[in-house]
Amino acid sequence: MTSTPWRSEPPFQQHRSLYAADGRRKYLNPDERRAFLEAAAREDRDTHTLCMTLAYTGCRISEALSLTVSSVQAGTNLIAIRSLKKRGKVVVREIPVPTELVRLLLDGQSSPNTLLWSFGRTFAWRRVKNVMAGARVVGLHASPRGLRHGFAVSAVLAGVPLTLVQKWLGHASLSTTAIYADVVGPEERQMAWRMWR
Repeated sequence: MTSTPWRSEPPFQQHRSLYAADGRRKYLNPDERRAFLEAAAREDRDTHTLCMTLAYTGCRISEALSLTVSSVQAGTNLIAIRSLKKRGKVVVREIPVPTELVRLLLDGQSSPNTLLWSFGRTFAWRRVKNVMAGARVVGLHASPRGLRHGFAVSAVLAGVPLTLVQKWLGHASLSTTAIYADVVGPEERQMAWRMWR
């Protein structure tokens, strides 16, 4: 195994990084998220709402596909997501989302037990990849997981406490969420700029 000069953690911790072993970024930055959402708005209703849900909740694609009409709370603008990685336990996390997403998700829906999307994981993954291509987002991060990482990065850059990001992502341990605190934000860039003057 060759070492890379920019990654100092042991190999067993490298999966908990926002960068691949070869230095490629795993998350969408705020500009890429914006371009992705703009491209999604040009798609059909199902693709558009799936992409918005992934971008605004940071949920896993399998968690999104298990959402029903009753998962969307119109009065409070929350989406209740059942964590699928908690085998045998029912763990639900509520994530605040924009009013526009709630409106689009509930528009024309009647039965509370109806799934929001009737397609499978592979088809949904392909739809997300197509929207990424339309937004000209390419690379390792141009994926549903990249959206999840991008959600967390955007939250941290917006000043959301790490414990709240942990809750929204459904992480059992704060150390899993802590990787997002390593992102260089505007304050750090401003300090560096002052140093260079």
